[in-house]
Amino acid sequence: MNVGKKSKQISLMAIAALISIGTYAQTPQKISLSLQQAKDTALAYNRNLQNASLDIRKAQAQRWQVIASMLPNVSAGYDYQNTMGFKAVLSIPTGQKNPETGEEIRQKMEVKTPAQGTFNITAGMQISGKQIVGAMIQNIAVEMADITKKQTEQTVTSTATQLYMLALANQQVVVLLDSSKMNIESMYQSTLNAVQVGVLEQTEADKIQVQVMKIESGLNSARQGLEILYNSLKVHLGLDADTEIELADNLDNLTNVEAAFELLYTEFDINENYYYQLLKRNINLSKKQITLATMDCAPSLTVGYRFSDIQYFGGQPMMNMNPPNVIAIGVSMPLFTSGRVFKAISEKKIDYQKSLNTFHDVENQLQIQNKQLRYNLNSAYENFQIQKKNIDVSNRVFNSVSEKFRYGKASSLEVTLASTDFISAQSSFIQSLIDMVNAQIALRNLLNK
Repeated sequence: MNVGKKSKQISLMAIAALISIGTYAQTPQKISLSLQQAKDTALAYNRNLQNASLDIRKAQAQRWQVIASMLPNVSAGYDYQNTMGFKAVLSIPTGQKNPETGEEIRQKMEVKTPAQGTFNITAGMQISGKQIVGAMIQNIAVEMADITKKQTEQTVTSTATQLYMLALANQQVVVLLDSSKMNIESMYQSTLNAVQVGVLEQTEADKIQVQVMKIESGLNSARQGLEILYNSLKVHLGLDADTEIELADNLDNLTNVEAAFELLYTEFDINENYYYQLLKRNINLSKKQITLATMDCAPSLTVGYRFSDIQYFGGQPMMNMNPPNVIAIGVSMPLFTSGRVFKAISEKKIDYQKSLNTFHDVENQLQIQNKQLRYNLNSAYENFQIQKKNIDVSNRVFNSVSEKFRYGKASSLEVTLASTDFISAQSSFIQSLIDMVNAQIALRNLLNK
């Protein structure tokens, strides 16, 4: 009987151990990230950036394919041929005629072709103007892929900054709303107690309850928004879904006035802008397209070499017409294309002119955008400072009115108005932060900082 109890205890302990191990294995990983660490993680694991790196390697592979088409290509082969005993018949005229029939007399000869094996090596290369220009175009494609990767890095770090800052702001809102909820719930309970002893009417308690529900609704929305931001940050940083993120930086430290003003006084060098760099490469690409179309009139050179070695099985043939070494050189040039090449060149020139027009328009737009983004950042920062003070004032007013209400020195209407103003201030603060972060990131991207 004791043995059975012990075995049951051991079994229960084993099951408990397995459950604890499973629970430990499923415990989500928790990491603490500063803003810089978040950006570094995004640069290391973001899949869009990984694809941009692969595009560079793809462009390099395409460039090498074009270059390789101008280099010698060598192939080797072995052929075996057996005519299965077939004999070729040669009819050779003798110059004499049959006296009886008058027909020309021919001497017939049977020639047997023995089985043979042929080993050959062939080398050849072809060079044309289109191939050379094509290699130049691929060089531009590699440069554009590299610039696009840098532009993607810029976008990845900018998005990481946006998500991080918004998550910090939502965290602050959740804390403030949660504190306000506790405060107004305490007021509601005090009001109910006053109603029960007949000091206040039920209407007063109902009005406070409405504000409790409003703050609860705002708190739930803020928590939902915070969860969405955390999940978006996980996806952007390439983290697992079970990973818990803790934001290590402080919102006040990240929204300092010095960084904003330093950005405002940074000189705009349009050549540092990635979009401008891509447009310049696109202009060069359009030029090369004109040259490529012109190369349809250029000559092309072909060089080839062939070595072959024949081995006969079962005898030698009477004649061997196969030279072991053959060199061939050819030059070809189009003489008449019915105007096709001329019209193709005209088309590429039109495309180049369109590219120039677009380039000059964008150049002007970037200069105007520089001025506008500086104004946006300055205005957004001023509004952020106003809304930051507004939320602090609204919070103090709400707490003050709440305290007065407990002592009967304020009405439920005043509490309702103070609560509504505080919730509105939360929304305005979040929007001002979004505007400031977006304005700062937009200007940084334009300046490539």
